[in-house]
Amino acid sequence: VIQAYLASISFMDAQAGRVLDALDRLGLTSKTLVVFHSDHGYHMGERNMWQKQSLFEESIRVPLIIAGPGVTAKGGVAKSPVELLDVYPTMADLAGFRAQTPKYLDGKSLRQALRNPAAKVKNAAFSQVHRPGGIPGMSVRTESFHFISWNYGKEGEQLYDVQADPRESKNLVSDPAQAKQLAMV
Repeated sequence: VIQAYLASISFMDAQAGRVLDALDRLGLTSKTLVVFHSDHGYHMGERNMWQKQSLFEESIRVPLIIAGPGVTAKGGVAKSPVELLDVYPTMADLAGFRAQTPKYLDGKSLRQALRNPAAKVKNAAFSQVHRPGGIPGMSVRTESFHFISWNYGKEGEQLYDVQADPRESKNLVSDPAQAKQLAMV
């Protein structure tokens, strides 16, 4: 299963490269916006989990690659949390339609991060999932911390310092030293 999954990722990478190469060859790179993303991550046996029914990084983190005019930090990785909600406002902004973007959208343009990956776009990214049986899970991810709540706290809560513990192995939700972080979520 893992080998097949990795093969499909490799195949997709090659196809994305072919599209970008064709845009270069046809002289369309300077006037074409390209966005590549996924709808969710995928557990491949980590934590004895498979597929996507968790709120750990493996399940909620997705690729988001944007290329085209207005993207000057080529190969850069944004430091600020971003969400898929940000894709539409970013494309509208880069295409010159910022003024027509509805004010009620929750997403923000990532233009700043596409020019300078260290730019702060937003403070947090939010995710949610419903497990079988309708159990809701919610997550708040900042640059430094990841908070997870299951069934509004009734089924448990988790807090991880993703700078010190990127694999999210030590739950800090009961650590009194983290009270300030918990109060912010």
